[in-house]
Amino acid sequence: MLRTLPLCLAFATLALPAFAEPHRYELDPEHTTVAFTVQHLSYADTLGVFGEVSGGFTYDMETQELSDVTVTVGSASLNTLNEARDNHVRSGDFLAVDDHPTITFVADGGTPESETEGTVTGTLTLLGETQPLTLNVSLVGEGPYPFGHERFVLGVSARGSLNRSDFGMSYGVDNGLVGDEVQLLIETEAMRVE
Repeated sequence: MLRTLPLCLAFATLALPAFAEPHRYELDPEHTTVAFTVQHLSYADTLGVFGEVSGGFTYDMETQELSDVTVTVGSASLNTLNEARDNHVRSGDFLAVDDHPTITFVADGGTPESETEGTVTGTLTLLGETQPLTLNVSLVGEGPYPFGHERFVLGVSARGSLNRSDFGMSYGVDNGLVGDEVQLLIETEAMRVE
């Protein structure tokens, strides 16, 4: 009987439900895009992309609990596909990249609305000003990466908006040269930290 006890205990533990646990994820810099659109002269939206992005979050897939969200963008990495415009947007009229080299979003929680949709409310620091920002977030896909690093990956898509004037960026707002409202787009593959 004593010899069979360890075997019985082993089978008993197999019958217990597996409990998920929170895991840390880091944004894959090669598969992360932070972009924005803003209206120009009320004619068309201009697209901008930031090439330098880092960050991560902690997420429990079973409970959908989210914490420790940090996304940092290098403001000088801006690219609007026009060198003259890029230089202007990096200047003191807009991003003032010499004085404010990073843009940071932090959050500590989210509100699930379904298994794949939810909102994350945190704060965005831009031009030294910190304001609340809510992102609508979708879980696009999940699973082990099929090649390369082969780590477990979450595909995440997020959208949000902000007003430039809330951060003291007033250039072109009053005369309609550049829109006040900025639409944010974030697409990322986040890799589980093993």
